[in-house]
Amino acid sequence: MTSPDDDTDDKPSVTIRCQDNASIGVAFCDRFSFDEDSVHYAVELRAPGLTARVNEVVAWIWDSDLTTFLDALAADYRGWAGERSWQTNDRDLTVSAVFRSGGHVGLTWALRPWPQAAGGWGASVTTWLEAGEQMASLAAHVRQFLTGEQQ
Repeated sequence: MTSPDDDTDDKPSVTIRCQDNASIGVAFCDRFSFDEDSVHYAVELRAPGLTARVNEVVAWIWDSDLTTFLDALAADYRGWAGERSWQTNDRDLTVSAVFRSGGHVGLTWALRPWPQAAGGWGASVTTWLEAGEQMASLAAHVRQFLTGEQQ
């Protein structure tokens, strides 16, 4: 399930929780922009025993958009074979998707800041959502977060 979160400090965010285990989730938060060509935001992964955060993921307006990837997954609600994936231009955020019987999509969210640096780290969680409506809702909430649109 996804939800736009309205924090007490009124900063926009989106939280994705695994329908199989609500303690597993991903949060998009702390969005800001230096110019009209990009938006910067933080991504947090949470699971029992794990909290990982990258403070400055960058979405470029000319880059392949995460919401386009999520929209395509939602449109294919009847399923697909194999794995589909998307990543930021800097490769610090990767999302992989698989379809399982029963109409569920597994999204593996992987953070790996500074992928070329020695001694770097990586972390991932997998959230399971229903294909179709939950995926469409996720795409809409992420789009709203990245563009700064008010609902």
